Amino acid sequence: MPHYHSLGKIPHKRHTQFRKPDGGLYREELVSTEGFSNIYSLVYHVHPPTAILEVGESWSVEPKVVDRKNIKHRSFLTFKTEPKDDFLDSRKILFLNNDLNIGVAAPRKSVEGYFYKNSTSDEMLFIHEGTGNLKSGFGNLRFGPGDYLIIPRGVIYQMEFDGPENRILFVESHSPIVTPKRYRNQFGQLLEHSPFCERDFRKPENLVTHDEKGAFKILIKKEGMIHPFTYDSHPFDFIGWDGYFFPYAFSIHDFEPITGRVHQPPPVHQNFEAHNFVVCSFCPRLFDYHPQSIPAPYWHSNVDSDEILYYVEGEFMSRKHVEKGMISLHPMGIPHGPHPGSVEKSIGAKETLELAVMVDTFRPLWITEDAFGMEDPGYLTSWLE
Repeated sequence: MPHYHSLGKIPHKRHTQFRKPDGGLYREELVSTEGFSNIYSLVYHVHPPTAILEVGESWSVEPKVVDRKNIKHRSFLTFKTEPKDDFLDSRKILFLNNDLNIGVAAPRKSVEGYFYKNSTSDEMLFIHEGTGNLKSGFGNLRFGPGDYLIIPRGVIYQMEFDGPENRILFVESHSPIVTPKRYRNQFGQLLEHSPFCERDFRKPENLVTHDEKGAFKILIKKEGMIHPFTYDSHPFDFIGWDGYFFPYAFSIHDFEPITGRVHQPPPVHQNFEAHNFVVCSFCPRLFDYHPQSIPAPYWHSNVDSDEILYYVEGEFMSRKHVEKGMISLHPMGIPHGPHPGSVEKSIGAKETLELAVMVDTFRPLWITEDAFGMEDPGYLTSWLE
């Protein structure tokens, strides 16, 4: 939820002389989006951010797409993903289109020996399991299970994990990730009927200035390629910054569900949006309170969206055989809905303890080879009585 924030030391006026104790100038950098027309921050470096020592040989991390025209209901057991030591090696893209990539990761170790920057996509990292610290020049962000980490494109960062057991659902968005427009007033403030407010968004803290010279490798992702750049100063050399552009965290446990007398449609669960997709949080909540309400969702015909649902934990009133880390894919073109017996079973129930993340895309998703490696083939026929 971008709003103004500041850490460290900054000058009284922007674009004016800001000097170090030895009399030298700090280096001011504008980090802006959509040219100069959208959110930005002004960053003050100890050293110039442009001193490149060398650029190594690039390599591709583009996933292998197997099916571009899927019309089948599918499910995938993502906890089959083999954990790997390295953060980037552990990332597996399962679904993609021209708007986003969706994947999972199971890194065992903290990022060491390099820094990472996605130069073409905002990143959303949903922390399913694990705790740690997201480190960047903007400061530090502690994270734990249930946290969404929103990292704008161009932010150089490292993931520091407290232990080896980590599971992440990630989205790489080729457009900015923001909160739903209907929950914001003309000034950008979240409205009273929003299921979250500014207090729920955690901003970077504890800015540590790394005044270090040497050789610092930054792996930069651009259009499916990794480009290894080596700079002569530490990228976290911020003495201070201010603005609207910075990484932040939001916990799914701070989402306040909107309920009603009868079953509410999925948009009430919306958390974020970007061009051609939305992200929703399904959280523990009381069921509908009409005396004849049916708590289970009604059948829905996917006319113009592919639906990805990532199951985190809890009981799901509409599905059988659900396990942690399972992803269901309900594509546009055919209807989907509750499994047999689920509707009747839900009648009279007072609450659900489900926890899940949904990504609805408004263009079809392509399925990768890594996804097919963890598919549950029996899901398609699971609606038979």
